Amino acid sequence: MNTRTTLYDFTSLLAKAIASGIAASLVLALITLTLAGTAHAAKVNDTKTGTLLFRTGTAGEFTVAPRVETEVAIQVRGIIARTRVTQVFHNPGTEFVEGLYVFPLPEKAAVDRLWLRIGERAIVGQVREKEEARRVYEQAKAEGKKAALVEQQRPNLFTNAVAHIGPNEVVRITIEYQQALAWDNGQYGLRFPLAVTPRYSPARPMIEAMPDEPKDSELRVLQDAHHGIIHPAYARVAEGVANPVDIVVTIDAGAPLAHVKGSYHEMKVEKAGGNVTIVSFVKAQEAADHDFELTWSPAGGKAPEAAMFVERKGKTDYALLMVLPPDPSLQERAAQARIPRETILVVDTSGSMNGGPMEQAKAALLAALDTLSPTDRFNVIEFNSIAAALFPDAVPVTEASLAQAKAFVKQLKARGGTEMALALKLALNGRETPGVLRQVIFATDGSVSNEDELFRLIHERLGASRLFTIGIGAAPNGHFMAKAALFGRGTFTYIADLADVQVKMAALFAKVEAPVLKDVAIRWADGTPVETFPARVPDLYLGEPIVVSAAAQSLAKTVVVSGLRGNQPWSVALTPTPEAGGSGVGALWARARIGSLMDELRTGGDLAAIRPKVVEVALEHHLVSAYTSLVAVDVTPTAPAGATKSALVKASLPKSWEVAVGTIPQTDTASTLQLLLGLFALAAAAIVAVIGRTVPAAGKGGFA
Repeated sequence: MNTRTTLYDFTSLLAKAIASGIAASLVLALITLTLAGTAHAAKVNDTKTGTLLFRTGTAGEFTVAPRVETEVAIQVRGIIARTRVTQVFHNPGTEFVEGLYVFPLPEKAAVDRLWLRIGERAIVGQVREKEEARRVYEQAKAEGKKAALVEQQRPNLFTNAVAHIGPNEVVRITIEYQQALAWDNGQYGLRFPLAVTPRYSPARPMIEAMPDEPKDSELRVLQDAHHGIIHPAYARVAEGVANPVDIVVTIDAGAPLAHVKGSYHEMKVEKAGGNVTIVSFVKAQEAADHDFELTWSPAGGKAPEAAMFVERKGKTDYALLMVLPPDPSLQERAAQARIPRETILVVDTSGSMNGGPMEQAKAALLAALDTLSPTDRFNVIEFNSIAAALFPDAVPVTEASLAQAKAFVKQLKARGGTEMALALKLALNGRETPGVLRQVIFATDGSVSNEDELFRLIHERLGASRLFTIGIGAAPNGHFMAKAALFGRGTFTYIADLADVQVKMAALFAKVEAPVLKDVAIRWADGTPVETFPARVPDLYLGEPIVVSAAAQSLAKTVVVSGLRGNQPWSVALTPTPEAGGSGVGALWARARIGSLMDELRTGGDLAAIRPKVVEVALEHHLVSAYTSLVAVDVTPTAPAGATKSALVKASLPKSWEVAVGTIPQTDTASTLQLLLGLFALAAAAIVAVIGRTVPAAGKGGFA
């Protein structure tokens, strides 16, 4: 064999290997760019998952601590649901560990109970002011006692620190909360968050956000912040189910049900005597890769026109009032439809929308375009790392403008970050246009960490506009979507499946045509001083109820709800229903009161004045809040103090995230890195081209 030929052959093979390696690296880099995040990685309080995180004295050292099971039991009575969530974890190691458990709950959940069971020990949690609860926990940990600390990081996101989990011990963590049911277009709805959506953190604030006090605990529990977890590991597809869950719902409706439907899971429906219905998964367990949603409606079309539940606690009556406004007649709808509209359609095209969510969002926009009439004006805005409008300003609805818009929507692709503030600034111009109903339809998964900044932006720039949010994907950020619609004086619609787009968009546009009731007011008996939330009832849209929480010394007499239906007065009288269905109404009022106080912060309120009010309400009603926590401490030391090892329980990605990676970064990568990778790719291509021209092909005697 000729030595020169062999050298050429070897050089050629080496060049091919290098080129192949570079190509593979670039492909992996492109995948990373699709999923990576700009500016900041999400921290502990940005995770939307149930995860047990054990921390260690060595940064980056983790051992898997598998979750054994998750059990969710929901009891529905009247219009109130009581939920118990139990998650079981096992420490497979040989040392005592401290864990941090991160879990999502519905955005309006009133969390008031905690039980921690490690082996045979059962520990009950007590609500204390946040700093005091931390001190109690840290002292117990230093003394070798088992302890747990539950803190709120967002209204829909909580953490639980667990001290001294022993070798091979099983940990059972139970959280209980209360919530009111949703009612929409003739049916009740119940949603329980399960799946994981990584959240995007902008590179810098677009406007001044509310004080960071409610969120500054993200690493305080860990203290040694440099060992804090960035975000949980995500399971590879090949590893199978990472977060198995079992859910059972018991519905005591007080009347027969026409239908019960699990929107995204296969459900088994059983009658249990009387008007009690039990709903459970067909499978023993399901993967936690999709939020759980259950809907049902009363038989015979008997909608609950009015209901008022009262609970007496101490010297105060607490009430939950729900009234369904009447459906408008065809003549009323025709009259309403003649109002000229300016419709701004906004769509999230960031990397987190890749796959199914992007297709759902595009279908939703196309359906929205089909509802426009020649008297309307419109525009389409997309946003990812940047925001851009199709037209410089809203344009009249014509065949040509609609065709251009539909072509624009069909070519949209998911990429980049989630700079939502840029889109909101484009869509909410703050202008008043007399005689025109201006509506912003905003389709996104809401996967952002700067919710409070965005709420303030909406409050400052809304003007005469109405903001209607559409939650897209398997696990949208419900807290952001619902609260954004509240600040925007609109409604929130959840679309998690392509098959639901037409029906849900038709229902949405039936709502946005015009309010069914305006100038809604509640008249309480005998001029009783009553503290209500919301303080002022907003306009009511088709298929949506009036829901008000109230507190007073006495609420035992008839209440009158009134408003304008078109130009005609409308009213309904209702009498309180003092029955078991009213149990827990006080906690719901307290949660609403706390939410209202926190909204004052988001719109520029004084933290020093508001915080004591939040603490007072939370302590009185035994609730976790931004400034109060649940802490549980065993009285007997069971472990030595000192450094512990850590482990991450892997979390499931939302069903729509069709990736098989271990740890998912944010939804975009910094432009600097993109530029460097691009230059690297060009340089690699040049090197390969030069080698290809200078190295002769391998001869017959070369390497195979």
